[in-house]
Amino acid sequence: QVRVVESGGGLVQAGGSLRLSCTASGNTVRINTMAWYRQPPGKQRETVAVMPSVGRPSYTDSVKGRFTISRDNAKNTLYLQMNSLKPEDTGVYYCKYSGDGTLSWGQGTQVTVSS
Repeated sequence: QVRVVESGGGLVQAGGSLRLSCTASGNTVRINTMAWYRQPPGKQRETVAVMPSVGRPSYTDSVKGRFTISRDNAKNTLYLQMNSLKPEDTGVYYCKYSGDGTLSWGQGTQVTVSS
């Protein structure tokens, strides 16, 4: 079993920045993929950025050039640096861990961007 915990959400004005963190603990494996998703109010959950333990990150088009995903493999911790935030970035941000057949989600952290 893998436990995933996110932190770092909050309220910020448009143009501001936030940094999210996510830590996976428990029966983690060295080769895994961690990712950020978000669910805007009234909409479906969508992929924001994906970071494998080995390989290159990928981003959804709407955040390219503004968000940066990174990870510390030794700590099984994933980060999302969000700059130039827009009101449409508002939503609950979730972290997902997947590896060796295990898939775990965090409880989510709220990000609210005011105009």
